[in-house]
Amino acid sequence: MVLTMAVVQERTLALCLNLMLVFFIVSSIATTLADLQRFDHPAKDDGSLSFLVVGDWGRRGFYNQSIVAREMGKVGEKLDIDFVVSTGDNFYEDGLKGIGDPAFEESFTKIYTAKSLQKPWYSVLGNHDYRGDTEAQLSPHLRNFDSRWICRRSFIVNTEIAELFFVDTTPFVDDYYTDKDHSYDWRGVTPRSDYLHNLLKDLEIALKDSNGKWKFVVGHHAIRSAGHHGDTIELKKYLLPILRANNVDMYMNGHDHCLEHFSSLDSPIQFLTSGAGSKAWRGDIKNASQNEMKFFYDGQGFMSLQLTNSAELAQIVFYDVSGNVLHNWSFSKLPFSSF
Repeated sequence: MVLTMAVVQERTLALCLNLMLVFFIVSSIATTLADLQRFDHPAKDDGSLSFLVVGDWGRRGFYNQSIVAREMGKVGEKLDIDFVVSTGDNFYEDGLKGIGDPAFEESFTKIYTAKSLQKPWYSVLGNHDYRGDTEAQLSPHLRNFDSRWICRRSFIVNTEIAELFFVDTTPFVDDYYTDKDHSYDWRGVTPRSDYLHNLLKDLEIALKDSNGKWKFVVGHHAIRSAGHHGDTIELKKYLLPILRANNVDMYMNGHDHCLEHFSSLDSPIQFLTSGAGSKAWRGDIKNASQNEMKFFYDGQGFMSLQLTNSAELAQIVFYDVSGNVLHNWSFSKLPFSSF
């Protein structure tokens, strides 16, 4: 059969269009699937685990960031910590400008210099990080500058006795999409609805499949907070039901520049805010039920979490900028109770 030039051109055009369509679909899927990469970080030989939690810190040492870092080093040595959790807003005011941005070294490497802090830093993005080059902050190339840095949108850290589920919370917040004063780098999270749907689905599956005795979820934004920003409505609507349904023990966050502890009245979830790594002292507090709010401190500091070698007991401690203990809370895994 002899094909005319017109037919050949028509079929060639159709083939090109089909290939373009396939490429578009594959690209869309690739950019909207949640990235739940898994990192294995075994607990100590005796089965115990300890780590520090700090957020909202990256200010080149200013606003007492360096002093908080010094006290973190002391507590980290005392507890023999396994790693550090960062709850986001890692670099102010507008994230990193690129992989070679000196803010990475000036706000991280040169600040957290204590020997005990030379452990992996598992970090999520905050809303201020989204104002910069998010791809740069997520880039594995930053580990060439500082091998401690591990930052992903959403991921899992498996310690055998506990699993930590890190969740990218900034794309949940409606206000950032109508903010006329700042621009946000939404690459990798569009279309938004697809991204959030896949993230919640992947998180739910991972929580259901988890074999960890303890389940901790980490995000930047608060679900429960009496601080400046307060509760994040979108997280209460979409994320909280999944945490409740899957027996999550703790939700840890930053965003509000304070230290807080809330206990859920209808589930075993403890809500812990550690967003006081640098600038704090906002001077405002929202009303909260005394039955829920166990602790609130409007100042700089950080938090530690320890699991005993039997993995039945968890202890959280909040410290101020001078390393003084502000709040100490222990609770057992079985049965769910606090004392």
